[in-house]
Amino acid sequence: MHRYLSVFIVAAITAYSSTVAAKTHELTDFGQNPGELSASYIPGAKTNKNLVVLLHGCVQQGEALAEQSGLIALARKKQFSLLIPQQSQANNIKGCFNWFSTQDIDKDSGESLSIKNMINQVNSQQRFNHIYIVGLSAGGAMASSMLVNYPELFTAGAIIAGIPYPCADNLITAIACMRSRPSQDADQLTKLVKKINTTATHWPSLSIWTGESDAVVNPINSKHLALHWAELTQSQQQVKISQHEGYKISQWLDQNKKLKVELIEIENMGHGIAIAPKLGDESTEAPFVINSAISTSLHLAKAWNL
Repeated sequence: MHRYLSVFIVAAITAYSSTVAAKTHELTDFGQNPGELSASYIPGAKTNKNLVVLLHGCVQQGEALAEQSGLIALARKKQFSLLIPQQSQANNIKGCFNWFSTQDIDKDSGESLSIKNMINQVNSQQRFNHIYIVGLSAGGAMASSMLVNYPELFTAGAIIAGIPYPCADNLITAIACMRSRPSQDADQLTKLVKKINTTATHWPSLSIWTGESDAVVNPINSKHLALHWAELTQSQQQVKISQHEGYKISQWLDQNKKLKVELIEIENMGHGIAIAPKLGDESTEAPFVINSAISTSLHLAKAWNL
C-alpha cells in the first residue's frame, strides 16, 4: 500500500512540476528595449537546455500563434523553454516586425537589439546549450536578420514563408521582394551577408518552409534563401531530394555529411505555417495556420531533438 502511495505522490509531484514549468508569464527587465517590444516566456525544465524563440507574423498575437501551431503543447510535453516576442500596433499598424527598416534590423539597434536582449536575459537564468529561432512571414524575415547579425547566438533557425536578409531596406523594396524575388542572386546574397558580418565563424543550420501556392510572399524567396544559405554554410552543391505525399524536402549537407540547410515545399498551400492535427501536433487551424500533410512544430522538434 505504501509503495503504491509513494508512486502516486511522485507522479503527482512530476505532473505539478510540469505544469509550473509550462506557465506563461510576461518577460520584464531584459535591459535596453529600443524596439519597444514586449514578450511572454514559458520556462522549461532545468534539465532541458533548449530554448525556442518564436517570431509571429503580421496581424498576429505571438502567444496565439504558439498555441495554434502546437508549439506550446510541445513545450509542455518536452519541457523546453519558449520565448515569444510581441510586436505592437504602435510600432507597426498591422503588428508586423519591421523587417524592412534599417533602424530595426541593423545589428544592435531597434527591434533586433530588443530581441537579442530578451534572449540574453532568459539565457542568463537557465544557461541553454541550444537556442533556436522560428519566424513566420514578417517574423521569418526578422529571423533572417537575427541569424545573420547574431549567428553565435543560435544553433539553428526556421524561416517560414519568409524572406532572405537583406532583401529590403524600405517599404518599397520590401513589397517588391515579397511579390517577386530578391534583387540579388544567391551568390550576391552570400557576399553581402559576409560583408555585413565579417567576424562570423559559425553559421546556424536553417530549415526553410514555403507553400507552393503562397500569394503573399513569392515562394522563389525561399528557394533563393536555401541556395544562399547552402553556399554560406559551405554545404555540398549536390542536393538530396525526397518526395512525400503533399510535400517535397530538399536537403544540403556540409563536408561532414551533417544537415545544414533544408527546404520544405508544400503542395497547394498558401501563406502560413503548416500544422497536422492528424499527426498529433495538438494544433488548431486559424488564419495563416494551415492544415497540411506535415507539421512544422513536430518536424522541428524531431530535427532539433527538443
